[in-house]
Amino acid sequence: MPTTEKPGLTRDAIKYLAIFTMLLNHIANVLLPENTILWEVFIDIGYFTAITMCYFLVEGFRYTHSRKQYALRLFGFGVVSQVPFSMAFAQNGILEFQDFNMMFTLFLCFCILLCIETIRNRFLRGVLIVLLIFGSLFCDWALLAPVFTLLFRWSGQDQKRLRFSFALSAALFGWLNYTSSVWLYPTAQCLLMACGSIAGIAASGFVILYLYNGQRAARGKKFSQWFFYLFYPVHLLVLGVIRVMG
Repeated sequence: MPTTEKPGLTRDAIKYLAIFTMLLNHIANVLLPENTILWEVFIDIGYFTAITMCYFLVEGFRYTHSRKQYALRLFGFGVVSQVPFSMAFAQNGILEFQDFNMMFTLFLCFCILLCIETIRNRFLRGVLIVLLIFGSLFCDWALLAPVFTLLFRWSGQDQKRLRFSFALSAALFGWLNYTSSVWLYPTAQCLLMACGSIAGIAASGFVILYLYNGQRAARGKKFSQWFFYLFYPVHLLVLGVIRVMG
């Protein structure tokens, strides 16, 4: 990563923003009554997180000193986070499997990047990528996270391609939200909900394209790295305990 100081937001600052918006989304999903204004606002703000995580996954894959350690961290914290994730989002009872948590999704996305980078045989590479994308169907942010990852891999550092990737991601997510709710609510309400759902992705695109300085924070790099990983299972465990006790 570049070492000269630049104005703007560091990667760590944006990640802190992402975990805050994730917390709002999870609070809404776990603790707030559905279809209230506050619930909708928290949910939509939280959509900032997943696409931001996919962007930095691609960037991290490019710059990491050890891809093996990176992959092991994602998988390891996926294992650690699964019980808290299941507690937090259980529909019935204290513990209920819903799907695999986002750390597993990111691990699959990392494996997709690894396939693109290391497997020369096009047929084998294509088959493995399709299987990994199919595997995401059992995870949080199914299909969408791999699509985001592939778009950012294709974009590289090209600003025009990045703008296109964020715009396409927002349009795809808005369309999916519209089609999933069109049978449940009036058309005007569905359109409003779909527009709200793209706000987080649009905000992520603005922050990364126009505010990100391409650097890590000058201080506390190790602390930030482990805080980002640990926050995920810990906050899910706290939300799960609150849900169960409530």
